[in-house]
Amino acid sequence: MPPDFKLDACWNRIGVRGDRSCPELEHTIHCRNCPVFSAAARTVLDAPATADFLKLATEHFARPETAAAAHAAASEAQSVIVFRVCAEWFAMRTGVCLEVAESRPIHPLPHRRDGAVLGLANVRGGLLVCISLAAILGVVATPEAESKQTRRGAVTQRLLVARGMAGPVVFPVDEIHGIERFAARDFTSIPATLAHAPVTYTQGLLALGERSVGLLDEKLLFYTVERSFA
Repeated sequence: MPPDFKLDACWNRIGVRGDRSCPELEHTIHCRNCPVFSAAARTVLDAPATADFLKLATEHFARPETAAAAHAAASEAQSVIVFRVCAEWFAMRTGVCLEVAESRPIHPLPHRRDGAVLGLANVRGGLLVCISLAAILGVVATPEAESKQTRRGAVTQRLLVARGMAGPVVFPVDEIHGIERFAARDFTSIPATLAHAPVTYTQGLLALGERSVGLLDEKLLFYTVERSFA
């Protein structure tokens, strides 16, 4: 603060930080509820900055970005959950994933012709709409995937509960790999020669061991889900 700046900090003398003799405390309970305290705060915020503060701020913002800071910004990792649908592996940002639930019966809805809407499932006592990622992404089961599922058993199947545009929705998946963290530089772009359905909903590819995992564009995915409700 400027050297000539004066502030009557009555809260330190007769307020909650003082001897509490201020008669206003009977009504305001705490100094932060007092108009005198609010006026003092405005006065502090409106006070002119000192030359030392301006010099310090100028030096800080004029300082060039260090190589370490640039590298950290470029390599900022994001968390995704990796799962399998039929024979394809996909990833979805954990920020839109609410939980992974055990597989349970899906009750079909009458008079539904859209193959994307499978029905309703009871998750934590609430009925949530189940959406077929296989139908939306256009992936189909292969003999190899069915053989792997038979060997591992149906227990590997899970329900992925995600935060949709209009509320939670459920995506039955054939297998959950788990949560992984990847830097933005780890993702590769989709080849322009590919145009099948999974690529349409995929923002990029990442390598997970010998697997190629597609990062889903959840905005486009949830937009398609909302249209399936119509």
